[in-house]
Amino acid sequence: MAFELKEEGFRLKHILLVVGIPEATYHYHVKNFGKEDADAEIKELIRHLFKQFHERYGYKRITKELKKLGHCVNHKKVYRLMRELSLKCVKFMRKSRKYNSYKGRVGKVAKNLLSRRFNTSIPLQKLVTDITEFKCLGEEKLYLNPILDLYNGEIISFGIKKRPTLDLVMEPLDETIEIIKNHATYVLPSTLIKGGITNTNNGLKH
Repeated sequence: MAFELKEEGFRLKHILLVVGIPEATYHYHVKNFGKEDADAEIKELIRHLFKQFHERYGYKRITKELKKLGHCVNHKKVYRLMRELSLKCVKFMRKSRKYNSYKGRVGKVAKNLLSRRFNTSIPLQKLVTDITEFKCLGEEKLYLNPILDLYNGEIISFGIKKRPTLDLVMEPLDETIEIIKNHATYVLPSTLIKGGITNTNNGLKH
């Protein structure tokens, strides 16, 4: 379009505004106009692979497929060529596949006894917990579950495992219950000892 407008006598600066390309890009194509495209073969192969996999492959997976076929090509070049060919994977973009994990109210919602009152003058009266994920070397993960006393910020017990299993939650809770029974300065409700400590959005409560 830019070449045709230039031949019709329009000024270049006006043409570039209409076409929407930089001046350097225009001169680059003028210089290489008529030359044989060195990437014609790889472009055709990229176009073929893109259609073969139903437009679901991006430049990284296309690069892997090219290497399987014996073509040693850099992923950056594949990315550039796919942009030139206007090949864009849109099958799995976030806008096209919205996900909502909310399934309504599930189970029983515990009462919020703490009610954001995170201070106390009595040891072992208010305990909170939260499981934290740590990313380690080699794609390893560790999960830490500490139980903290809001009286002085002391960690009463904790669990650490490679997987967020039920034991990661229950073992520190069982240890904490024993500590409470042996060292708490107030009467512990029997329902807590039998049923365990309740975990709410605001931490442990009893």
